[in-house]
Amino acid sequence: MAIDTIFVASDARSRRSLGATLYRAWLACHAWAIRRRTRHALVEMTEEQLCDIGITRSEARREIGKSFYWD
Repeated sequence: MAIDTIFVASDARSRRSLGATLYRAWLACHAWAIRRRTRHALVEMTEEQLCDIGITRSEARREIGKSFYWD
């Protein structure tokens, strides 16, 4: 008779997947917050700074107008 030493209780497995799901959700929210912050930083930039990064004022406005979850 063999003893199964790799057995994991189903409730432990669901906790682990719940933790992983929550972590992925946190990562997505964090990425959205960074995108939002960097998009709104475009508002503060001068024409010369925008030119340095290679975008125009109209492109910056279009970027700022995107939804927070937009890639």
